[in-house]
Amino acid sequence: MSPWAVLLVALGVSGDAFAVSLGRGLKIRHLHLSQALLIAGAFGLFQAIMPVLGWMLGSAFADQITAFDHWVAFALLTLVGGKMIWEAVKPDDPGSEGAERTVTDGADARADGPVGRSLASGSPATAVVSDPIGARELLVLSVATSIDALAVGITLSFLDVNIWLTALVIGVTTFLLSLGGVYLGHRAGLRYRRPAEIVGGLILIAIGVKILVDHLSGG
Repeated sequence: MSPWAVLLVALGVSGDAFAVSLGRGLKIRHLHLSQALLIAGAFGLFQAIMPVLGWMLGSAFADQITAFDHWVAFALLTLVGGKMIWEAVKPDDPGSEGAERTVTDGADARADGPVGRSLASGSPATAVVSDPIGARELLVLSVATSIDALAVGITLSFLDVNIWLTALVIGVTTFLLSLGGVYLGHRAGLRYRRPAEIVGGLILIAIGVKILVDHLSGG
């Protein structure tokens, strides 16, 4: 697999982490660098670990599925990519939409209310609206956003690829995108979530199609 293909895979599987980072950034009223680094670091770590686990799992059964591994790779990448696109274009749950609106409206209200005024004066109330992420929430989000990377790792076991280097690229790419996502969400909200998931899904589907076409054409 070429370096450009590895980078495209990294961008594709990072789509979910980037989207979740946007949403988490929206909830943080007063963002500190340590919070952003913690979220991005956890997402990047799990995104690097999961492809290795998937690669090991796929390698264990490589001999049994060599004859149709290209179809498995195509199916997995298409399913993962299609899932990302569907989640981006499907109608929002009215409850979640209301929750997002409540978060933003509540944040504005706090800024104008007693808490907001106390923040301006530098009182200890800062902790009320800083919304630090808990260890359990961070673990759940990290695992949830890296499940797709596990499936991609299984696909990578069928290809000529350095899994350790690929996992490193995926982890670093996810870290950087998640770090930017937290700050972007904090500043601009969720307007970039859907495009990020759609682009990520299209990239994975395109790679799956290329793998299939190359194999069938003898490339």
